[in-house]
Amino acid sequence: MPNWKRPAAAALVLSLFSMPAFAAARTPAGAWQSTDGLARVEVTLCGDGTQLCARLTDLNGSARTPENLRLLNRFVVAGAQRSAGNLWLGTVRFGGQTAQGKIAMRSANDIVVSGCKLGMCRTMEFRRVSAVASRRAPKSTPVAVTTDTAAAATLPQIAPRTVSLTLSE
Repeated sequence: MPNWKRPAAAALVLSLFSMPAFAAARTPAGAWQSTDGLARVEVTLCGDGTQLCARLTDLNGSARTPENLRLLNRFVVAGAQRSAGNLWLGTVRFGGQTAQGKIAMRSANDIVVSGCKLGMCRTMEFRRVSAVASRRAPKSTPVAVTTDTAAAATLPQIAPRTVSLTLSE
């Protein structure tokens, strides 16, 4: 085999194996936070694996209304049908309202949820939680390890995190 064909064949084989990894990275499944920080959802692929479901997992600030608190840990999107490559159409519930909406994945870390009812429209943007955390993560500074409890009490305390786990068959 000539010298140029061997690297070309290797590149072709590697690209075929990397395609599924790229496609998996583009799935909306995972934890998402609204850009205003008021809501978090856990998105899963459901139904036949092409439909989209989203469960409301956390509310903050002005989003903690009685209507929204009733939706906490419930599906706010269930069975949205894939319409195009990164677009799903279905019913969206939030703020005491149910509307026909669409969920569009703009990038691996950004989705937009929009819906209209009786001429009133609302759009919410979400960022993947891992992307939000990496944008906000402060630069860490080395901390000396000590067994002195008085010194240890002065170290900053880390708040516990809530982790969502979705199991499906």
